Amino acid sequence: MARFVRWAAALTAAATLLVTGCSSGSDGASDSKGEETGSGTPSAGSADSAAPLPASLTSQKLEWGGCEATEDSAAPGGDWQCATLKVPLDWAEPEGETIGIALIRAKATGDDRIGSLLFNFGGPGGSGVSMMPYYSSTVSKLHKRYDLVSFDPRGVAASEGVRCRGDKEIQAAEAVDATPDTAAEETAYLKDAADFGKGCAKSAGKLMAHVSTTDTARDMDLMRQVLGDDKMHYFGISYGTELGGVYAHLFPKNVGRLVLDAVVDPSADTVDHAKNQARGFQRALNNYLKSTGQDPEEGSRKIADLLQRIDTNPLPTSSERKLTQTLALTGIVLPLYSESSWPTLTSALEAAEQGDGSELLTLADGYNERDASGSYGTTTHSQRVISCLDAKQRPTAEETKRLLPEFEKISPVFGTFLGWDTAGWCHDWPVPGLHDTPEVSAPGAEPVLVVGNTGDPATPYEGAQKMADELGEGVGVVLTWKGEGHGAYGSGSDCVDSTVNDYLLSGTVPKDGKVCS
Repeated sequence: MARFVRWAAALTAAATLLVTGCSSGSDGASDSKGEETGSGTPSAGSADSAAPLPASLTSQKLEWGGCEATEDSAAPGGDWQCATLKVPLDWAEPEGETIGIALIRAKATGDDRIGSLLFNFGGPGGSGVSMMPYYSSTVSKLHKRYDLVSFDPRGVAASEGVRCRGDKEIQAAEAVDATPDTAAEETAYLKDAADFGKGCAKSAGKLMAHVSTTDTARDMDLMRQVLGDDKMHYFGISYGTELGGVYAHLFPKNVGRLVLDAVVDPSADTVDHAKNQARGFQRALNNYLKSTGQDPEEGSRKIADLLQRIDTNPLPTSSERKLTQTLALTGIVLPLYSESSWPTLTSALEAAEQGDGSELLTLADGYNERDASGSYGTTTHSQRVISCLDAKQRPTAEETKRLLPEFEKISPVFGTFLGWDTAGWCHDWPVPGLHDTPEVSAPGAEPVLVVGNTGDPATPYEGAQKMADELGEGVGVVLTWKGEGHGAYGSGSDCVDSTVNDYLLSGTVPKDGKVCS
């Protein structure tokens, strides 16, 4: 899966930048195709064939207490409680070694409680424990009848979080060209990718083969049982939609009310995911350029020329760091996640054209979770460990070079980077990938609400219909919003919000194909 499928970190960073300004963001066990886990141990792909769980897991009592994540004065207030759920390290051996999954919740504020509503905000690699308090105001109506619950998936943050390299190494790697033009740059790019994987393996150890999407989906069903819910009520955003689809496949009888917003195309392999993102970000960029009165083709060519100049001569910034082409591209990506951030992109591009890379660097740092002290977050570390275990396809550099013309035709701005990303993201990875595409078919499940946004950059709109089709007839129900940005719910559409709320609060399933403009 291409690296720009993110949600929580990117949008949180974007919101922060808008406030502060820019002065100077599956299947672990085998599916029905009979593939194996990363450790080489065959594992069943359906709930019915999974080994029965010991009472030590299903009968565990969660010890809810205070939350470090909400003690920061910048975090929203609320009656947040945190606990740790014990899950098997290896789901093929449920009575073996266990690991801890960090949970956060705020109990329903009203009397007419439905149950728990579990959230995954995307990534993979996003921390639900950190994000849930920030998102609670968006879902305040849902909070009246649901306990708001989220978690750090295995390999993420407080749940055995993986850190693949230190801050100094991360900053040094900024000099590596992610769109190599010479043999030397290509060698450096692939070496850096391999070194990153080695660092992940050193950090994760035996967990490296057990952080798949299916592993996490199984964790979720144990979570459901321990929380005392008969059905899984779930809200998945971005990568969280893939996780939700995999859950529905494994546990169709346990599906309650599931919302999938900003939908990952489950039919796409590694290369197709990258192509989808090239289309999505180029589409969003075109819409941005139109909003500023520019011709999209001419505006894209101007930005591509700027990036090419930066590739040759990185721009100075207000700090000692230089703005490289890769950092500049990342800085352009972040504001495309939200239409409200488009003016920030205009300012940053104008400054870069004048030879000052400070604003684009600030945006890139926001996406990369780099703070003022030079410390970096680890979302991308966890993201890479999870997605590279999930994805079986490993394009070589030679295969990628043959694909580059197609990527560049799709997007003159993002195509080359996302094309090369298919070769570098999981290059020489320490554990094999598990499948080409995740299995999300869920015959017999209750209707699942699939929400697509026509202007979504990271998870293009077409993925919503693909998800609905693969969930199966009578299961996937598509709701379309003709809007901009990553995700639809809480983005300004009363039509979307009321439709989703009616589904989650009353069980009202909209007509398949409903459109909100």
